[in-house]
Formats: sequence, C-alpha cells, structure tokens
Amino acid sequence: MQEILTFSIVALLLVMSPGPNGVLIIKTASIQGRQASFANISGLFIATFFHGAFSIFGLSALLLQSAELFFIVKLIGALYLFYIGAKAIWQSFLKTKAAKSDKPSFNGKLPKGLLGSFTEGFLTQLLNPKVSMFYLAAFPQFVDFNTAGYSMPFVLVALHAVLIVLWFLGVTLMIDKLKHRSGNSNAGRWVQRLSGSVMIYFSALLMGQKA
Repeated sequence: MQEILTFSIVALLLVMSPGPNGVLIIKTASIQGRQASFANISGLFIATFFHGAFSIFGLSALLLQSAELFFIVKLIGALYLFYIGAKAIWQSFLKTKAAKSDKPSFNGKLPKGLLGSFTEGFLTQLLNPKVSMFYLAAFPQFVDFNTAGYSMPFVLVALHAVLIVLWFLGVTLMIDKLKHRSGNSNAGRWVQRLSGSVMIYFSALLMGQKA
C-alpha cells in the first residue's frame, strides 16, 4: 500500500510537470474544443499502457542498450514534435488570413476528425521522452519483477493512466470555461503559435537527449 501511495505521488508530479502532453492539451482545448481534447486524452491514456508494457517486458532496457535503435526512436520523436509545432504555427497564420477575407470567420474548430486528435495524443505520449525516462528509471523502483509477476506492475501503469485522464480533463474544462468567458479569437491564434513554438523547443531538447 505504501508503494502505491508513493508511486501515485511521483506519477502525479510527472503528469503535472511541463511537457509535450500539457502543451498539446492546451493547444487542442483552446483551438479545437473539448471533444478534440478528450480524444487527445484518450490517446494519452492508451499510449501509457504501451510504455508500461515496454518496461515490464524489458523492451525499454533493450532500446537503451542499442545506440542505433535509440537514435532512430529519438529522431522519430523529435521530428514528430517538430511537425506538430510547425503545423500549429502555420495553421494559426492561415486562420489570420481567413479572418481578414470575405469568407466566414474561423469558428474555433479545425476541420479535423476525432480520430486524428486521438492519434495525435497517442503518438505524443508514446514518443514523450519524459515518460520514457520515467518508465526506464523510476518505474522499476516500485516493483520487483521477479516476485510481483505482471499484475502489480500493470496496476501501477493503470493508476498512472487514470491520473493522466483526471489531470488533463481538469485542464480541458478549465480552458473551455476561460475560452467562453474571453471570447477573443485573437487569443486562440496566439495560444496556437506559442504552443507550436514550445513543441519545437521540446523537439530540440529530445534530439539533445542521450541514452
């Protein structure tokens, strides 16, 4: 019981700390609305179990032992974060141009399905270096894989996933309330540009990460 409580505190601090997941949720909730943000969160939830499974079955340790494989995964993650960031910045300027034209003004939602938002959340979490390091370094400290079997480790992974959902649901609802109160269309564009810039910054940090 003590291990579960300690793990919960550590996992919650991880979830609350700044990173690509938080930037993604803020961007999506501000621009695309609650439903798209909920789809992001679902992707984060599912991808967390992949991280847990990689750690439990030793695949994460295998990744660290291969410099070439680690570099490939790191490169894919960095390119993906850069892509999300650059796309967010580009779309914010497209919306600015559309707002100045005779076409109907931007209604706060991008023409993007919920499946795309789910995939965006899934890949952001799966390629998140902060979460990878957590499951490589911290997670094994809470379970003895030789005696605990697979049930207890997956309980902890599920607990981490639930904390992710609860925290980002709260963030989404708070942003949604603030957005309806402000009603400022320009604010959304600046949030998108800022979040895109932060994503590009995280991609640079990831490329500098060493195994």
